[in-house]
Amino acid sequence: MYTGEIISLGVAFSWTLTALFFEFAGKRIGSLYLNIVRLAMAIVMLGITLLIFTGNVIPFDAGGKAWLWLAVSGFIGYVLGDYCLFSSYVLIGSRFGQLFMTLAPPSAALAGMLILGEKMSVNAVTGMFVTLFGIGLSVIGRGEGEIRKMQFNLPLKGILFGIGAGIGQGVGLVFSKLGMDYYMQTVDLNDQTAVFMVPFASTQIRAIVGALGFLIIILWSNKGKDLIQSLKDRKAISASVGGTFFGPFLGVSFSLMAVQYTEAGIASTLMALTPIIILIPSYFIFKQKITAKEIIGAAISVGGVSLFFL
Repeated sequence: MYTGEIISLGVAFSWTLTALFFEFAGKRIGSLYLNIVRLAMAIVMLGITLLIFTGNVIPFDAGGKAWLWLAVSGFIGYVLGDYCLFSSYVLIGSRFGQLFMTLAPPSAALAGMLILGEKMSVNAVTGMFVTLFGIGLSVIGRGEGEIRKMQFNLPLKGILFGIGAGIGQGVGLVFSKLGMDYYMQTVDLNDQTAVFMVPFASTQIRAIVGALGFLIIILWSNKGKDLIQSLKDRKAISASVGGTFFGPFLGVSFSLMAVQYTEAGIASTLMALTPIIILIPSYFIFKQKITAKEIIGAAISVGGVSLFFL
C-alpha cells in the first residue's frame, strides 16, 4: 500500500553511501570532473541494464514530450543541482551539504502544486514539517562548535551551493515525474517489465543530458586536459564507481520510481532522511560522537515519517 514511501526510504539509505563516496572523490579531483565521470559511468550502467531488459541502450521510444521534460529535469537536477551539491561537499563537507538538501522537500512540494497541481493531506504536510524539523535538529546537534562555525565561518559560496542543491533536487524531481507521466503513455501497461524499466530509462535520459551539459562546460572552459588527468586518480575513480552505483544508477532510478507511487513532496521528504542515516556510519566507521540532541532529532524525524502512514 505504501510502495512509494518504502522505496523513498530505501533511496535515503542509498544516497547516504553516495554522499560518503562522492565527498571523498570530489575532494581529490573536484566537483566538475567528478560530475561528468560519474554520469558517464551511470550511462554505461543504465545502458547495460536497459539492453538486458528492453533490448535498447537508449530509450528512443519514450516520445518527444517525455524526452523534453526529462531533459529539463536532467538540466535542473544534474547540471545545476548536482554541481551545486558536489561543490558544497568540497567546500563544507557532506554533512552540511546534506543539511541544505532538506530544502528539497518543500521545493518539490511547492513545484508539485504549481506544475502538477498536486495536493497534500494535513497529515502529510504535518509529517513533512515534523520530519524536516527533526532532521535539522539532529544535524545541528552534531556539535555546537561546528554550528557556530557554520553560522559565521562557512564560506558564503558553500552555503549558496548548498541552497542551490536543495532547490535543484526538489524542482528536478517534479519535472522528472512530469516526464515519466508522458513516458507511461507510450508503454504497454500490461508489460510489467516495460513499466518497471521506465524509471531506469528516464534516469538514462536525464544522465545523458547532464553529461552533455557538463561536457559543454568543460570544453567551453578548455579544461579537457584536466579531465583526462583526473581519470588517472585510481582512488577517486574507485570511489566514483561506488557512488555512481548507489547514486545515479540505483538511488536516482528508484527515486523516480518512488514518485510514480506517491506525491513528489512526500517522496522527497522521506528521501531527505539521509542526514539522519549518515549518523550511523559517522559513529561506527569514523568514531564520531553522537549527542543526545541528535538522538532526539532522529526520534522526531521518525515520528514525522510515521505521520505519512496514518
